[in-house]
Amino acid sequence: MTDTRGQQPPYETYSGALPGERQGAQQQGGPYHPPQAYGAPATGGQARGGNTGAVRRPRTGARTTPRTRKARLRVAKADPWSVMKVSFLLSIALGICTVVAAAVLWMVMDAMGVFSTVGGTISEATGSNESNGFDLQSFLSLPRVLMFTSVIAVIDVVLMTALATLGAFIYNLSAGFVGGVELTLAEDE
Repeated sequence: MTDTRGQQPPYETYSGALPGERQGAQQQGGPYHPPQAYGAPATGGQARGGNTGAVRRPRTGARTTPRTRKARLRVAKADPWSVMKVSFLLSIALGICTVVAAAVLWMVMDAMGVFSTVGGTISEATGSNESNGFDLQSFLSLPRVLMFTSVIAVIDVVLMTALATLGAFIYNLSAGFVGGVELTLAEDE
């Protein structure tokens, strides 16, 4: 078997023939070079796309389960701008969840009659059954609770974004001294 330049290649690709069969060598008239092993990685022409129809067969007694590749990597730097964007979006999502959870909790507690029961207990304990006493139901109304929760959520968004960005700067400084966090990643097959 010769290539286009008239030279003899140092190998012959495996095309699925069994070890006793010399499929390519007898037809082409050249010497037969058996592959290293039927499960071995492709070399030469196969690696460059030479014989795409080749079938890989496992050696007898060889493992048929794929090997998991592992790589040790180091997080050398965290980009503060990307950390700020991601933390901003996550803190907005957490703020929205906080407001919705507060509204649902208030509605459940109001439906169970918690505010009227606790308000009646406070009125009896303080002895203020008249109109000038403390009214818990008007103090903990839904609009007032949602406004208070929204203010807390906005403060949370600002603080979480600022702290995450500051954390990225501090991580970059400390990674310059100690090298960063090392991770071991494994590939699933």
